[in-house]
Amino acid sequence: MAKIKKGDLVQVISGASEARGGDRGKQGRVIEVLAEQNRVLVEGVNYVKKHIRVGQSNRGSKTGGIETHEAPIHISNVALVDPKSKKPTRVGYQTKTVTKNGATKQVRVRVAKKSGEEL
Repeated sequence: MAKIKKGDLVQVISGASEARGGDRGKQGRVIEVLAEQNRVLVEGVNYVKKHIRVGQSNRGSKTGGIETHEAPIHISNVALVDPKSKKPTRVGYQTKTVTKNGATKQVRVRVAKKSGEEL
């Protein structure tokens, strides 16, 4: 079970501060998790400019130019945000008993270490 998943609210905990033009302290939703590279794509964080070669579409209009979009950031540089306090927290796991259709089952759930709230 991964500690950070797609759709989680995370906060950047390392790098240059916002006052110095960096992303530390910014919060955003996880767009994608790249597990093989230990990286995550966070909405609104780590913007880069990409130069696209000028071309033509089928209708004759020009395409290309300079686009800005998010680049992946290392998973160790982000922390999950506690839903109660809205501050970064560590992630723990607890077993929870769930009853569905008369059958009981043990399920592992992610829990915020600071508040104990289920994520």
